[in-house]
Amino acid sequence: MKKTMVMILVVLLAGFTGHAFAQGKQVKAGFVYVGPVGDAGWTFAHDQGRKEMEKLPFVEPSTYIESVPGGAESARVINGLVRRGHNLIFTTSFGYMDATIDVAARNKDVVFMHASGYRTAENVGTYFGRMYEPRYLSGMIAGKMTEKNIVGYVAAFPIPEVIRGINAFTLGVRSVNPDAQVRVVWTQTWFDPGVERDAADSLLDVGADVLAMHQDAPATLQAAEARGAYVIGYNSDNRRFAPNAFLTAPVWNWGPLYSHIAQAVHDGTWSSEQIWWGMKEDLVQLATLSDRIPADVQTLVNERAEEIRTGNFHPFTGPIKDRDGNEALASGQIMSDPDLLSMNFFVEGVIGTLSN
Repeated sequence: MKKTMVMILVVLLAGFTGHAFAQGKQVKAGFVYVGPVGDAGWTFAHDQGRKEMEKLPFVEPSTYIESVPGGAESARVINGLVRRGHNLIFTTSFGYMDATIDVAARNKDVVFMHASGYRTAENVGTYFGRMYEPRYLSGMIAGKMTEKNIVGYVAAFPIPEVIRGINAFTLGVRSVNPDAQVRVVWTQTWFDPGVERDAADSLLDVGADVLAMHQDAPATLQAAEARGAYVIGYNSDNRRFAPNAFLTAPVWNWGPLYSHIAQAVHDGTWSSEQIWWGMKEDLVQLATLSDRIPADVQTLVNERAEEIRTGNFHPFTGPIKDRDGNEALASGQIMSDPDLLSMNFFVEGVIGTLSN
């Protein structure tokens, strides 16, 4: 099954060229959001990118629909944007994938871009970022800042995207502190402040003195602030929720990518592809480091960040073992994109299940 998945992903990553779209046209973009724009997280970051894209002279005022669940409801919302004349539609959650493909099949003159998925079509492309790069850097910070060698990780769903982030973070932690462990608690939600707070508190209860998160609400930050722990945020620079606890955050910078796509649609050069940008392209970043991080640690992290941007370091470079001690990647090898995209194992140092 995994071999089949990898072969499919290899084909998808190769991309393909669809029909040409008209040159020089105005772009009317619509966005479908899984959460509220005020979540200070995933949806907030996308909305900042939308606003940046709107500064282009050929982009008309855009539309967004927030807090849209997947399935039939997302299909209804996407159809509504088509009927209202939008010629570029961004669907910003994995759960919108099938609905995006279905609506696109009936609207060949509209460009659709789906975040984090793997299905493409003549008028459907996908886009995402190599968030594992700043995740690794934030793990280095957590590994240096923990005193108990227990780092907690509040995680949404056990899917490859989230597992990949946990592993990158753990590799960063253990690159500077081989004795540290990363304990994972699953919430089975992207945005539920109450559930996320309970998960964060449960990790603090077992001794974690640094928390990290793959969630959209600020509840993990607030839990760390309330109990005197450190915290690594996510999605945006959300230090205002934990002014004393916040160390940094892996953050999204969607503006350059959204502007790039809108420009291609305007120029008539857009074609279906799978975009996976990283720190080199400035799609993913590390938020400004807290003054609480010692100067020598900041220097270490900044040097490694530059190595990632220049291609001189890849977080998933062997030797890497899974948490059972088996070789997952041989010494000197760099993990392929298909294997990164289908990741379904934990590296050494992760404590937790791969399901909930």
